[in-house]
Amino acid sequence: MNHPLIRLRFAARPYLPQILLSILTLLLLTTLGLTIPRIIRGVIDVGIARSDLPYLVRSAFLLLGLGLLTAALNALQRYTSEWISGHIGYDLRNRMYDHIQNLSFSYHDHAQTGQLISRCIEDVRAVQNFIGGAIGDLIQMVFLLLGALGIMLAANWQLTLIAVLPIFPMVWMTFDFGNRITALFFRVDNVLGDLSAHLQENVSGVQVIRAFAREDYEMKRFDVVNREYFQARLAVIGNWAIVMPTTDFFVTLCTILILWFGGLLVLKGQLTIGELVAFNAYVMMLANPAQQLTGLVNAAGEASAGARRVLEILDTVSEIRSPAQAQDLPALRGEVEFRGVSLKYQDEKKDSLTEVSLRVAPNQLVALIGATGSGKTSLVNLIPRFYDVSDGAVLVDGRDIREVDLPSLRRQIGLVLQTSLLFSDSIRENIAYGRPQATEEEIFAAARAAQAHEFILEFEKGYETMVGERGVTLSGGQRQRVAIARALLMDPRILILDDSLSSVDTQTEKLIQEALDRLMEGRTTFVIAHRLSTVRRADLIVVMDRGQIVQQGTHAELLAQGGLYREIHDLQLVHNAPEPEPEAHLTADKPHAMPKENGQTG
Repeated sequence: MNHPLIRLRFAARPYLPQILLSILTLLLLTTLGLTIPRIIRGVIDVGIARSDLPYLVRSAFLLLGLGLLTAALNALQRYTSEWISGHIGYDLRNRMYDHIQNLSFSYHDHAQTGQLISRCIEDVRAVQNFIGGAIGDLIQMVFLLLGALGIMLAANWQLTLIAVLPIFPMVWMTFDFGNRITALFFRVDNVLGDLSAHLQENVSGVQVIRAFAREDYEMKRFDVVNREYFQARLAVIGNWAIVMPTTDFFVTLCTILILWFGGLLVLKGQLTIGELVAFNAYVMMLANPAQQLTGLVNAAGEASAGARRVLEILDTVSEIRSPAQAQDLPALRGEVEFRGVSLKYQDEKKDSLTEVSLRVAPNQLVALIGATGSGKTSLVNLIPRFYDVSDGAVLVDGRDIREVDLPSLRRQIGLVLQTSLLFSDSIRENIAYGRPQATEEEIFAAARAAQAHEFILEFEKGYETMVGERGVTLSGGQRQRVAIARALLMDPRILILDDSLSSVDTQTEKLIQEALDRLMEGRTTFVIAHRLSTVRRADLIVVMDRGQIVQQGTHAELLAQGGLYREIHDLQLVHNAPEPEPEAHLTADKPHAMPKENGQTG
């Protein structure tokens, strides 16, 4: 029961009535198929041998009727099986997408986007194709084998045993092929995922590639992965090319044995010509499915590999999820407390945060400052529970966030990341992403607050302007302002700005800061910034270094304390200080010195 395809049976349960209809149709088709050789035997032995014209006419009309009925049943069966496989594929893709969306950030930190895309599309397609075609053929094959074998044994069991002898090695070879093909297809699927990941990365980074003139280098890298995929497919085709001609030979051998031994029986008068023709037809009903078994095993191998990769995703349990029967979090006051918090990311040797304790009162503006890698982003990522603490607890309004309903927590937190992602949609839809029911006035108000309304109206289509993939049609500052408007429209009780002003110029930063000063009133705000100009007015400035809080206080208090904050402050002052004007006597009273050449003195 642990076979990947069997484990996916949950996807078929909703369509049990349609599956039963398909099986019933296959049973009727098999019955009709087994009837036709008996009619042909009568045509030869009665109609032709006895020159019975009425019998021939009746048989012709009967065959015509059976042919039409078979065609109708084939159409019904094919439509039903494709309908079932289409719905199962649809459900599997939705299920995988939903599961991927709910996997923790730690999973996505290590997963390749191309691999996830390949599993959702290519691997589900392999499973869907197997369900839509191969399973129906397999069921019909079983019906045919049982029916044809029973009729043949009843007619002449000695000739039956002789005729089916070549089928046994053919079936053994097919199952041996099946054992190898699943592993080969699993390698094909994995390499295809790598190929998709490489392609996705290169398309996303095309500007960097061209800026550094690395097209040839990237082409060589792509060629390596593409060759691996080609070789993996070639291994499958190589095995297929060996098995298929061999099965053809065994089918031919079946026919030879029937004609030889059956012909002898006809000559002896122990078998009629019609019976020999019918017997050969039944043998072909046995041999052809056995030959088709190779193709079915091939499809099953590809589907098994795909199902295994699909289940690898579905079996992954999200580390971060709402507890059982969690209650919705009521409207927050905005108090946030980090109580002895430590955080260690997966595969990292040491903690990114170590025993951090901090209490933030409702409606406070907290600025986090420190060198890159000091733990600022790690700290604020704990508030919406993107990651779980290794030790300690994060509390909002006195409640441990691990004990509350996760969506009800995140709905009350607004977040603007350092690199803002916009979706391939209109500016209006991007701003309203968190509140799709927002009115036009509310969207405009959020855009004005983020200083985005004016530049949006400069576009020909205004708010209906499509921003392109990842927002590439907008400048960095414009993308950031749209992202700020998106966060503000949610009217969050807790607002997190992760260096969100880094992509805007000084004048725009001033305008946005003025708007944020008004909008931060009545909500708890965390601001991560490298520029001291954006944090001076904070109620609380937290200075971090190597995953710990080393200082906290107001701007004036921290300057008086000295330490790391004073060092950062003085360094930025020196860095931003205007260059001194050249002294007058250097420019007016002295002639310009001539440059020295070739080591000569002046």
